[in-house]
Amino acid sequence: MAWFDDLKTPRVQKQDTTSKTSRVPEGAWSKCNECGEIQHSRILSSNFNVCPICQAHGRLTAWERIKLMTDEGASDFKEYGASLISKDPLEFDDTVPYRVRLEKSIGRFNQNDAIIAGKAKINKIPYHLAVFDFQFMGGSMGVVVGEKVAMTMAGALKDQIPAVIVCASGGARMQEGVYSLLQMAKTSSLVSQLKKKGIPMITLLTNPTTGGVAASFAMQADVILAEPKALIGFAGPRVIEQTIRQKLPEGFQRSEFLLIHGFVDRIVHRKNLKKELSDLLWRLGMRTCRFGK
Repeated sequence: MAWFDDLKTPRVQKQDTTSKTSRVPEGAWSKCNECGEIQHSRILSSNFNVCPICQAHGRLTAWERIKLMTDEGASDFKEYGASLISKDPLEFDDTVPYRVRLEKSIGRFNQNDAIIAGKAKINKIPYHLAVFDFQFMGGSMGVVVGEKVAMTMAGALKDQIPAVIVCASGGARMQEGVYSLLQMAKTSSLVSQLKKKGIPMITLLTNPTTGGVAASFAMQADVILAEPKALIGFAGPRVIEQTIRQKLPEGFQRSEFLLIHGFVDRIVHRKNLKKELSDLLWRLGMRTCRFGK
């Protein structure tokens, strides 16, 4: 068996990875969560973060959506309540203390809470706008979020122009306890005042809109719009199934299911949002608001 001695073990030549760097910039490509298609981030951004293959609507930041819903890239948007910052009334101390999480979110996203509100114009039609930002602690509604929603409605009452609220929230902020739950009553009372004065209110429900936000002002508007395939409801599907011990229908709590059952008035594709919203604002506010007189 001497011929085995002539065999040489194959060797894989090592590559010098230290001298080579990736030529692809970080974040240059994005993967669609629905169809799995790889998209160039620049193309996706120019398409309002909507997948061109399956039309799945990805999340937008508050400022990205404000630019989409206002004239000239939000140049006329006048923000209010920007200096409001949540406190820590319960001194909530979990694995990460609430005050620490709050400070990190403020520093990371360069905004003081999960909503941005102000006075805006769309196709020269004035209105008050509040936009949730899900990246800030899941868009949870604490005292500051509730106050800014209230400021939006109060501004609409004062100026006699419509109010629009874009919702993206996991619900009430548990770290603020009952203070966060009180925001449901506060915002609902202002919705009632808007209705008495005949001032139109529109909500746009995006993925996801759940918990205390869905259970209060989000579902009380004169017109309820929704984005395609948005998750909308109070509790999650898994919690409901465990509670009632029944299998839920296909697509339960998605905007298409809610449209069929009368909980949503219209599903609007993001590319059509500006036109749809301006048409609604003009038709609803033509007789009741100042710009229609």
